[in-house]
Amino acid sequence: MITIRRSDERGHIQQGWLNTYHTFSFADYFDEEWVHFRTLRVMNEDRIAANQGFGMHPHRDMEIITYVLSGAVQHSDSMGNSGIIKPGDVQRMSAGTGIFHSEINPLDEELYLYQIWIMPKQRNVTPTYEQKRFEDSEKKNQLRLVASPDGAEGSVTIGQDAKLFASLLDSGKSLSYEVAPGRALWVQAVSGKLSANGIEIGTGDAVAITDESQLVIDAKENSHILLFDLN
Repeated sequence: MITIRRSDERGHIQQGWLNTYHTFSFADYFDEEWVHFRTLRVMNEDRIAANQGFGMHPHRDMEIITYVLSGAVQHSDSMGNSGIIKPGDVQRMSAGTGIFHSEINPLDEELYLYQIWIMPKQRNVTPTYEQKRFEDSEKKNQLRLVASPDGAEGSVTIGQDAKLFASLLDSGKSLSYEVAPGRALWVQAVSGKLSANGIEIGTGDAVAITDESQLVIDAKENSHILLFDLN
């Protein structure tokens, strides 16, 4: 079964420096049909104005992944971590028993990113932080594992039985992915135009895939995708 989540059907909030689209219920946006998909809880597409951002705020019991598309994020947290997250970097925080952190755009240009939350397998774990870089060449016309429960292939490690792949597909290229029994997939079209098992989606669209044994993706134009393999 394939369920389509169209870009223009998502929650949209624009408040001064923040322009954000919510795939799932978040903050003041609520849609009882789109609270989460399996363990995927948040898929926010954020555009943050120059020299603006989120000041210190708390999280707990969530696996948080930041995926920057353009610009940069200045990160600082209560664990003592600080640094810059740029396109190609994947940041992961396991909030566990609780953390405070800030996310600021330090540049004189817009910041564009996806923030992703995955519900953890265990609650009340000790908070941890990780950041790794994945070059475009590693994602070119293939699925690059960037997050997994065991840090396989140099991916960041998340506290859930879930995998996240990223891919940059040239127009006309195809990918296939075998779906294990009982698993579900989420395909997020970050940019471009493609088909997923024959369903056409474009920038900002997504598909939720259940009870399928295989996923076939065909790029109709140059495309950037995120693929989640979920329990």
